[in-house]
Amino acid sequence: MRQNPFGRNAGQSYGQRRRGINPRFIILILFALYGGYYWLSNRTEDPYTGEKVLIDSSISVDEEVAMGLQAYEQILSQERPVDPNSQVARQVRTIAERLIAKVPEVEAALAAENGKQPNSVWKDFEWDVNVIQSDQANAFCLPGGKMAVYTGLLPVAQNADAVAVVMGHEIAHALLRHGAQRMSQQKLGQIGQMAGAMSGMDPQQQQMMQAAMGYGYLLPYARKHETQADAVGLMLAAAACFDPQEAVPLWERMSEASGGRAPPEFSSTHPNPGTRIQNLQALMPKAMEYRQKFCRQ
Repeated sequence: MRQNPFGRNAGQSYGQRRRGINPRFIILILFALYGGYYWLSNRTEDPYTGEKVLIDSSISVDEEVAMGLQAYEQILSQERPVDPNSQVARQVRTIAERLIAKVPEVEAALAAENGKQPNSVWKDFEWDVNVIQSDQANAFCLPGGKMAVYTGLLPVAQNADAVAVVMGHEIAHALLRHGAQRMSQQKLGQIGQMAGAMSGMDPQQQQMMQAAMGYGYLLPYARKHETQADAVGLMLAAAACFDPQEAVPLWERMSEASGGRAPPEFSSTHPNPGTRIQNLQALMPKAMEYRQKFCRQ
Protein backbone atom coordinates (compact mmCIF):
# COMPACT_ATOMS: atom_id res chain seq x y z
CA MET A 1 0.00 0.00 0.00
CA ARG A 2 1.34 3.39 -0.98
CA GLN A 3 1.78 5.75 1.97
CA ASN A 4 -0.10 9.03 1.96
CA PRO A 5 2.57 11.65 1.22
CA PHE A 6 0.69 14.21 3.31
CA GLY A 7 0.60 12.01 6.41
CA ARG A 8 -2.38 10.82 8.49
CA ASN A 9 -2.65 13.98 10.55
CA ALA A 10 -2.91 16.12 7.47
CA GLY A 11 -5.74 13.96 6.19
CA GLN A 12 -7.61 14.18 9.46
CA SER A 13 -7.21 17.95 9.54
CA TYR A 14 -8.63 18.19 6.02
CA GLY A 15 -11.58 16.09 7.11
CA GLN A 16 -12.22 18.32 10.11
CA ARG A 17 -12.30 21.41 7.93
CA ARG A 18 -15.07 19.86 5.84
CA ARG A 19 -17.39 19.18 8.75
CA GLY A 20 -19.45 22.33 7.99
CA ILE A 21 -20.60 25.52 9.66
CA ASN A 22 -20.79 25.75 13.43
CA PRO A 23 -24.45 25.17 14.48
CA ARG A 24 -24.20 28.26 16.71
CA PHE A 25 -23.83 30.46 13.65
CA ILE A 26 -26.72 28.72 11.89
CA ILE A 27 -28.97 29.47 14.87
CA LEU A 28 -27.86 33.10 14.96
CA ILE A 29 -28.45 33.47 11.21
CA LEU A 30 -31.95 31.94 11.48
CA PHE A 31 -32.89 34.27 14.34
CA ALA A 32 -31.44 37.23 12.46
CA LEU A 33 -33.59 36.34 9.46
CA TYR A 34 -36.66 35.99 11.68
CA GLY A 35 -35.89 39.30 13.38
CA GLY A 36 -35.52 40.97 9.99
CA TYR A 37 -38.80 39.48 8.80
CA TYR A 38 -40.57 40.65 11.97
CA TRP A 39 -39.16 44.15 11.52
CA LEU A 40 -40.07 44.47 7.85
CA SER A 41 -43.53 42.87 8.09
CA ASN A 42 -44.66 45.06 11.01
CA ARG A 43 -43.67 48.48 9.71
CA THR A 44 -46.36 51.11 9.39
CA GLU A 45 -46.42 54.78 8.45
CA ASP A 46 -46.84 57.39 11.17
CA PRO A 47 -48.78 60.43 9.89
CA TYR A 48 -47.41 62.70 12.65
CA THR A 49 -43.76 62.22 11.70
CA GLY A 50 -43.94 60.81 8.17
CA GLU A 51 -41.67 57.96 9.24
CA LYS A 52 -42.12 54.22 9.11
CA VAL A 53 -42.32 52.78 12.61
CA LEU A 54 -42.41 49.31 14.13
CA ILE A 55 -45.86 48.37 15.49
CA ASP A 56 -46.73 44.69 15.80
CA SER A 57 -49.76 44.10 13.57
CA SER A 58 -51.33 41.96 16.31
CA ILE A 59 -51.56 45.00 18.67
CA SER A 60 -54.82 46.76 17.87
CA VAL A 61 -55.82 50.21 19.08
CA ASP A 62 -58.69 48.59 21.01
CA GLU A 63 -56.16 46.41 22.82
CA GLU A 64 -54.07 49.46 23.67
CA VAL A 65 -57.15 51.24 25.02
CA ALA A 66 -58.00 48.24 27.20
CA MET A 67 -54.46 48.00 28.57
CA GLY A 68 -54.39 51.73 29.24
CA LEU A 69 -57.67 51.55 31.15
CA GLN A 70 -56.44 48.63 33.25
CA ALA A 71 -53.23 50.46 34.13
CA TYR A 72 -55.14 53.66 34.89
CA GLU A 73 -57.53 51.95 37.28
CA GLN A 74 -54.62 50.29 39.05
CA ILE A 75 -52.79 53.63 39.44
CA LEU A 76 -55.87 55.40 40.79
CA SER A 77 -56.43 52.58 43.28
CA GLN A 78 -52.90 53.10 44.64
CA GLU A 79 -52.51 56.87 44.31
CA ARG A 80 -54.67 59.64 45.81
CA PRO A 81 -56.61 61.75 43.26
CA VAL A 82 -57.72 65.14 44.50
CA ASP A 83 -61.40 66.05 44.61
CA PRO A 84 -62.53 66.37 40.95
CA ASN A 85 -64.56 69.43 41.93
CA SER A 86 -61.57 71.23 43.43
CA GLN A 87 -60.20 74.30 41.69
CA VAL A 88 -56.95 72.63 40.62
CA ALA A 89 -58.77 69.62 39.16
CA ARG A 90 -61.14 71.85 37.20
CA GLN A 91 -58.25 73.95 35.87
CA VAL A 92 -56.31 70.89 34.71
CA ARG A 93 -59.45 69.42 33.16
CA THR A 94 -60.03 72.66 31.21
CA ILE A 95 -56.47 72.55 29.86
CA ALA A 96 -56.94 68.92 28.80
CA GLU A 97 -60.23 69.70 27.05
CA ARG A 98 -58.65 72.52 25.05
CA LEU A 99 -55.78 70.27 23.95
CA ILE A 100 -58.04 67.35 23.04
CA ALA A 101 -60.28 69.62 20.96
CA LYS A 102 -57.31 70.47 18.72
CA VAL A 103 -56.14 66.89 18.10
CA PRO A 104 -58.06 66.43 14.80
CA GLU A 105 -56.77 69.70 13.29
CA VAL A 106 -53.17 69.19 14.40
CA GLU A 107 -53.11 65.58 13.20
CA ALA A 108 -54.54 66.59 9.81
CA ALA A 109 -52.03 69.44 9.44
CA LEU A 110 -48.99 67.31 10.35
CA ALA A 111 -50.17 64.43 8.14
CA ALA A 112 -50.62 66.80 5.20
CA GLU A 113 -47.09 68.18 5.72
CA ASN A 114 -45.77 64.63 5.51
CA GLY A 115 -47.95 63.63 2.54
CA LYS A 116 -49.85 61.07 4.66
CA GLN A 117 -53.42 60.40 5.65
CA PRO A 118 -54.45 60.82 9.32
CA ASN A 119 -54.88 57.52 11.17
CA SER A 120 -57.38 59.01 13.67
CA VAL A 121 -56.56 56.51 16.43
CA TRP A 122 -57.92 59.10 18.87
CA LYS A 123 -61.46 58.28 17.75
CA ASP A 124 -61.24 55.13 19.88
CA PHE A 125 -59.91 56.97 22.93
CA GLU A 126 -61.97 57.42 26.07
CA TRP A 127 -60.42 60.61 27.43
CA ASP A 128 -60.23 61.21 31.17
CA VAL A 129 -57.97 63.25 33.44
CA ASN A 130 -57.30 63.26 37.17
CA VAL A 131 -55.01 65.27 39.39
CA ILE A 132 -52.98 63.10 41.78
CA GLN A 133 -51.63 64.35 45.10
CA SER A 134 -47.89 63.76 44.91
CA ASP A 135 -44.59 65.63 45.13
CA GLN A 136 -43.59 64.30 41.70
CA ALA A 137 -43.20 66.93 38.98
CA ASN A 138 -44.79 64.63 36.46
CA ALA A 139 -47.81 63.78 34.30
CA PHE A 140 -48.83 60.93 32.00
CA CYS A 141 -51.28 59.98 29.27
CA LEU A 142 -51.80 56.25 28.82
CA PRO A 143 -52.83 54.61 25.55
CA GLY A 144 -56.52 55.32 25.15
CA GLY A 145 -56.37 58.83 26.60
CA LYS A 146 -56.33 58.23 30.35
CA MET A 147 -54.37 61.12 31.89
CA ALA A 148 -53.11 62.32 35.23
CA VAL A 149 -51.18 65.36 36.42
CA TYR A 150 -49.26 65.18 39.70
CA THR A 151 -49.60 68.19 41.99
CA GLY A 152 -45.80 68.40 42.23
CA LEU A 153 -45.70 69.56 38.61
CA LEU A 154 -47.74 72.70 39.25
CA PRO A 155 -45.18 74.73 41.27
CA VAL A 156 -42.51 73.95 38.65
CA ALA A 157 -44.79 74.76 35.72
CA GLN A 158 -45.99 77.99 37.39
CA ASN A 159 -48.67 78.72 34.76
CA ALA A 160 -51.32 77.11 32.56
CA ASP A 161 -49.21 77.50 29.40
CA ALA A 162 -46.40 75.38 30.82
CA VAL A 163 -48.86 72.78 32.15
CA ALA A 164 -50.36 72.61 28.65
CA VAL A 165 -46.90 72.00 27.15
CA VAL A 166 -46.38 69.02 29.49
CA MET A 167 -49.88 67.63 28.94
CA GLY A 168 -49.56 68.10 25.18
CA HIS A 169 -46.33 66.12 25.30
CA GLU A 170 -48.02 63.28 27.19
CA ILE A 171 -51.05 63.25 24.87
CA ALA A 172 -48.65 63.07 21.92
CA HIS A 173 -47.16 59.83 23.27
CA ALA A 174 -50.62 58.24 23.07
CA LEU A 175 -51.39 59.68 19.63
CA LEU A 176 -48.07 58.45 18.25
CA ARG A 177 -48.77 54.97 19.68
CA HIS A 178 -45.44 54.94 21.46
CA GLY A 179 -46.74 52.28 23.86
CA ALA A 180 -47.38 49.84 20.99
CA GLN A 181 -44.01 50.74 19.50
CA ARG A 182 -42.27 49.94 22.79
CA MET A 183 -44.05 46.58 23.07
CA SER A 184 -43.00 45.73 19.51
CA GLN A 185 -39.46 46.83 20.28
CA GLN A 186 -39.42 44.60 23.37
CA LYS A 187 -40.48 41.64 21.25
CA LEU A 188 -37.61 42.31 18.89
CA GLY A 189 -35.31 42.41 21.93
CA GLN A 190 -36.71 39.06 23.10
CA ILE A 191 -35.88 37.56 19.72
CA GLY A 192 -32.30 38.69 20.25
CA GLN A 193 -32.21 37.21 23.77
CA MET A 194 -33.54 33.89 22.50
CA ALA A 195 -30.91 33.88 19.78
CA GLY A 196 -28.17 34.37 22.35
CA ALA A 197 -29.49 31.68 24.68
CA MET A 198 -30.14 29.03 22.01
CA SER A 199 -26.84 29.65 20.23
CA GLY A 200 -24.95 28.68 23.38
CA MET A 201 -23.70 32.10 24.46
CA ASP A 202 -22.60 32.17 28.07
CA PRO A 203 -24.36 34.62 30.46
CA GLN A 204 -21.58 37.19 30.17
CA GLN A 205 -21.79 37.19 26.37
CA GLN A 206 -25.58 37.51 26.52
CA GLN A 207 -25.26 40.43 28.95
CA MET A 208 -22.79 42.16 26.63
CA MET A 209 -25.14 41.65 23.68
CA GLN A 210 -28.09 43.09 25.64
CA ALA A 211 -26.02 46.09 26.74
CA ALA A 212 -24.95 46.74 23.15
CA MET A 213 -28.57 46.56 21.99
CA GLY A 214 -29.66 48.87 24.81
CA TYR A 215 -27.10 51.60 24.22
CA GLY A 216 -27.08 51.24 20.45
CA TYR A 217 -30.81 50.82 19.76
CA LEU A 218 -33.27 50.83 22.66
CA LEU A 219 -32.17 54.01 24.46
CA PRO A 220 -31.77 56.11 21.30
CA TYR A 221 -35.21 54.85 20.23
CA ALA A 222 -36.70 55.99 23.55
CA ARG A 223 -35.04 59.41 23.26
CA LYS A 224 -36.45 59.73 19.76
CA HIS A 225 -39.94 59.11 21.17
CA GLU A 226 -39.45 61.92 23.66
CA THR A 227 -38.31 64.31 20.93
CA GLN A 228 -41.30 63.38 18.76
CA ALA A 229 -43.70 63.91 21.68
CA ASP A 230 -42.11 67.30 22.39
CA ALA A 231 -42.72 68.37 18.79
CA VAL A 232 -46.32 67.14 18.47
CA GLY A 233 -47.19 68.30 21.99
CA LEU A 234 -45.85 71.78 21.31
CA MET A 235 -48.05 72.07 18.21
CA LEU A 236 -51.07 70.92 20.22
CA ALA A 237 -50.44 73.49 22.94
CA ALA A 238 -49.97 76.26 20.38
CA ALA A 239 -53.10 75.30 18.44
CA ALA A 240 -55.08 75.30 21.70
CA CYS A 241 -54.12 78.98 22.25
CA PHE A 242 -51.46 78.35 24.88
CA ASP A 243 -48.11 80.11 24.60
CA PRO A 244 -45.57 77.56 23.26
CA GLN A 245 -42.70 79.87 24.25
CA GLU A 246 -43.29 78.83 27.85
CA ALA A 247 -41.74 75.45 26.96
CA VAL A 248 -38.17 76.75 27.19
CA PRO A 249 -38.34 78.31 30.69
CA LEU A 250 -40.37 75.27 31.80
CA TRP A 251 -37.54 72.86 30.95
CA GLU A 252 -35.01 75.21 32.49
CA ARG A 253 -37.01 75.04 35.73
CA MET A 254 -37.40 71.26 35.38
CA SER A 255 -33.62 70.97 35.10
CA GLU A 256 -33.14 73.11 38.20
CA ALA A 257 -35.75 71.08 40.10
CA SER A 258 -33.87 67.86 39.33
CA GLY A 259 -30.72 69.36 40.81
CA GLY A 260 -28.64 68.36 37.80
CA ARG A 261 -28.96 64.69 38.74
CA ALA A 262 -29.95 63.54 35.25
CA PRO A 263 -27.79 60.68 33.88
CA PRO A 264 -25.65 61.21 30.77
CA GLU A 265 -27.85 61.38 27.68
CA PHE A 266 -26.36 58.25 26.05
CA SER A 267 -27.51 56.15 29.02
CA SER A 268 -30.93 57.79 29.44
CA THR A 269 -34.37 57.30 27.93
CA HIS A 270 -34.77 61.10 27.74
CA PRO A 271 -32.74 63.81 26.02
CA ASN A 272 -30.83 65.98 28.47
CA PRO A 273 -32.47 69.35 29.21
CA GLY A 274 -29.98 71.26 27.05
CA THR A 275 -30.71 69.13 23.99
CA ARG A 276 -34.43 69.34 24.67
CA ILE A 277 -34.37 73.14 24.93
CA GLN A 278 -32.41 73.45 21.68
CA ASN A 279 -34.95 71.25 19.89
CA LEU A 280 -37.86 73.26 21.28
CA GLN A 281 -36.26 76.56 20.29
CA ALA A 282 -35.84 75.25 16.74
CA LEU A 283 -39.53 74.29 16.68
CA MET A 284 -40.76 77.64 18.01
CA PRO A 285 -41.34 79.39 14.65
CA LYS A 286 -43.52 76.49 13.50
CA ALA A 287 -45.37 76.45 16.82
CA MET A 288 -46.14 80.15 16.52
CA GLU A 289 -47.48 79.53 13.01
CA TYR A 290 -49.78 76.82 14.42
CA ARG A 291 -50.96 79.22 17.10
CA GLN A 292 -51.78 81.87 14.54
CA LYS A 293 -53.52 79.37 12.26
CA PHE A 294 -55.54 77.29 14.72
CA CYS A 295 -56.04 79.47 17.81
CA ARG A 296 -59.55 80.88 17.72
CA GLN A 297 -60.35 82.75 20.91
